[in-house]
Amino acid sequence: MVICLTGGTMPERLAEMLLDLWTPLIILWITLPPCIYMAPMNQSQVLMSGSPLELNRLTEEQRILNRSKRGWVWNQMFVLEEFSGPEPILVGRLHTDLDPGSKKIKYILSGDGAGTIFQINDITGDIHAIKRLDREEKAEYTLTAQAVDWETNKPLEPPSEFIIKVQDINDNAPEFLNGPYHATVPEMSILGTSVTNVTATDADDPVYGNSAKLVYSILEGQPYFSIEPETAIIKTALPNMDREAKEEYLVVIQAKDMGGHSGGLSGTTTLTVTLTDVNDNPPKFAQSLYHFSVPEDVVLGTAIGRVKANDQDIGENAQSSYDIIDGDGTALFEITSDAQAQDGIIRLRKPLDFETKKSYTLKVEAANVHIDPRFSGRGPFKDTATVKIVVEDADEPPVFSSPTYLLEVHENAALNSVIGQVTARDPDITSSPIRFSIDRHTDLERQFNINADDGKITLATPLDRELSVWHNITIIATEIRNHSQISRVPVAIKVLDVNDNAPEFASEYEAFLCENGKPGQVIQTVSAMDKDDPKNGHYFLYSLLPEMVNNPNFTIKKNEDNSLSILAKHNGFNRQKQEVYLLPIIISDSGNPPLSSTSTLTIRVCGCSSDGVVQSCNVEAYVLPIGLSMGALIAILACIILLLVIVVLFVTLRRHKNEPLIIKDDEDVRENIIRYDDEGGGEEDTEAFDIATLQNPDGINGFLPRWGLPTQWWKERNPIQTGLFSGSRITRSLHFIFFHKDTKINCITQWTT
Repeated sequence: MVICLTGGTMPERLAEMLLDLWTPLIILWITLPPCIYMAPMNQSQVLMSGSPLELNRLTEEQRILNRSKRGWVWNQMFVLEEFSGPEPILVGRLHTDLDPGSKKIKYILSGDGAGTIFQINDITGDIHAIKRLDREEKAEYTLTAQAVDWETNKPLEPPSEFIIKVQDINDNAPEFLNGPYHATVPEMSILGTSVTNVTATDADDPVYGNSAKLVYSILEGQPYFSIEPETAIIKTALPNMDREAKEEYLVVIQAKDMGGHSGGLSGTTTLTVTLTDVNDNPPKFAQSLYHFSVPEDVVLGTAIGRVKANDQDIGENAQSSYDIIDGDGTALFEITSDAQAQDGIIRLRKPLDFETKKSYTLKVEAANVHIDPRFSGRGPFKDTATVKIVVEDADEPPVFSSPTYLLEVHENAALNSVIGQVTARDPDITSSPIRFSIDRHTDLERQFNINADDGKITLATPLDRELSVWHNITIIATEIRNHSQISRVPVAIKVLDVNDNAPEFASEYEAFLCENGKPGQVIQTVSAMDKDDPKNGHYFLYSLLPEMVNNPNFTIKKNEDNSLSILAKHNGFNRQKQEVYLLPIIISDSGNPPLSSTSTLTIRVCGCSSDGVVQSCNVEAYVLPIGLSMGALIAILACIILLLVIVVLFVTLRRHKNEPLIIKDDEDVRENIIRYDDEGGGEEDTEAFDIATLQNPDGINGFLPRWGLPTQWWKERNPIQTGLFSGSRITRSLHFIFFHKDTKINCITQWTT
């Protein structure tokens, strides 16, 4: 069998074919002319164009590699990409040594592109490429070849797989996929400063030949920048490039394949290089002298003018701070920096007065905020300028001699008396007369008047310090020649105190005197008050009326805290004799002249417990000899009436003799009486009640009588004979207990039936 494969003539392909000789039963012949036919042999042979010695050597090697498993084997074929011609290109020829030449063998091709890209002559075994191939689209194709019987289509040999490789040619130019490029580099950079790097790609085979070997160069952008031919790193080619001279550069970069040799393909891209700013320029005022004018009545903080120092740098490198470093107006003016406009704003700090000074001269300085130490040798990064400010005259409102006034007046001052005076003047050269008035919104009661010409304030209505200590009014000064020029000033008037109020008791006092009190005992402590407010504080003097200096019952004692104690001179006070005592007391202050008043203290005589606690101050408690109060007396009378009713009932029962006591009325007496059929102990039975409570209802200390609902009950003691109304004589007792507030009253009655 003879197999001929056509391919390229490159020496590399020849070496590759020689390596394939180790594959049994493969014959490779790489040549452009038609293949040479050789007689069939027991094994496949590789026939190549060349000298007879090479052919003999290959023949010997093929004999050594004799292998009889199958008639033909091959590995790979080659075809040039982008080949075009009038006829399909012959890629190779298949032939098996089983073919005797009788045309009974048919060759079949299958796999990648079989029938569409590659076509085989089933009789001769010639393989042709019928389409134009592109290695960048597909670099190799894997196919399967097989020899079958022409008539039966039975395989004569097992199928064999081989590869057709598309041989690369330099048909793709380099491309910059990420272009165009942009890069920045600081201005004033040193020579060789790296800017950026670019990358180009070539679709050709990077392994075979130099089709994808790229070399970079700069077509435009010299002499400012250079590029490394292999790494494509762009660097500065000139030192100290100045952004202020030229900020942007356009660089054209070329990438060429074939190692840059003639005939190679090339591609280009652009790189825009921008120089970034550094602070290499000082600020500079546009002019050395500035002139501004300002009215004297301008409001504080108003901008008078702007000065600007230009800086060729940009951004923060151009930021400058402004200061006033000298001049006769440093205390009146200030300068601030405008970060947006990069200029200095001159403002007024203190009021101007044309009549005092008509012009000012300032020296201002502008200095960079951010200084680069690399360029400090270029000189100071600051500049100065002179500013002249002229003050213009303006019609100013009147000016008071004081921003506020404080006046004092006694509360007993006479009407129309002068309290004080305010003064004002026109600061202008014309000096207009001033007219004064009171803002009546601050003096609604019209307590004060003012002289319109001289500003004297007088009293219009009486004052009372005890009603109002301070009066705050506003005085208005108006220019007569220009009524629109108005000024206001606050005036505070303090009302001074005079001793016009007499002292009196601080509150309504009522004293209580115990009947069992002791001589010298303090009955009550009182204090005094005075509406006046003396400078040294209050000091009161207390005394009794002259006709009561020798009062036999009471005396007074001054305490250190400016209070007064009333003391009893003796004991034995009796409510029956006199229930209430009136004690007039004279209270004097320490004013000049001193004022005094008489206050009367009411003293009541009361019954007290042994420890001095007041229990009763009513004289009706003495009506009963046993000392019962009126409330207790009423309770006892109610008890007596109830007993009389019971007696009447029992008298009625005796008339009915032995008839039982039955009360059929719905309002039964038993609703309020509890009945016990126990025999009592007679008159000598005293355990059922407390006689002492009946005799002394006020024995409970600290409580006054209080009426409540009665609790009624009766019981029979010491029974003599049991049974109710059995005919025997039974001594019965009825015990009632009344609660009048906190006093318990016992009522007992006894009878015999």
